[in-house]
Amino acid sequence: MSATPKKPAAVATTDRRVAAKWSKTVAESGWTSFPNVIFERQQALQLTPLDINILLHLAGNWWNAGSNPYRTKKSLALAIGVHPRTIQKRIEEMERWGYIKRIYRKAGVGDNLPNEYDFSGLIEKVTPFAKEKLAERAKAQAEKTATITRKRPLTVIAGGK
Repeated sequence: MSATPKKPAAVATTDRRVAAKWSKTVAESGWTSFPNVIFERQQALQLTPLDINILLHLAGNWWNAGSNPYRTKKSLALAIGVHPRTIQKRIEEMERWGYIKRIYRKAGVGDNLPNEYDFSGLIEKVTPFAKEKLAERAKAQAEKTATITRKRPLTVIAGGK
């Protein structure tokens, strides 16, 4: 009988943290890792709420680094509640902006598989916002540390000994 492979400690800790927030049952049904900076800076990136929803659904199918998520436009449309053509238009727009790149896949003669979606453009375009956020966080931490470690000014009392 073979042993079940252990999850890396970071993954197990993250899984526990997700379960603590959402409940074990909900966490075990699946969850998606998605950088906050993308939806926090969605307006600056000119992403619509529908674009964010599409990206979330695609990210939910992105299981491993080094691979790309794939999903049919029809399944995205059914999950989100819009027409497949609407999904196609938004994906075309995000591709035009350089956020995603469609990679066409063929199954055989005349057969197509769902497109893969490369997020490297989005990652590249959101990185300056992420660096800005990290710098703001570091500055706030430095200010907090300075406040905590600052010594009280020496008070001189007139006529004191």
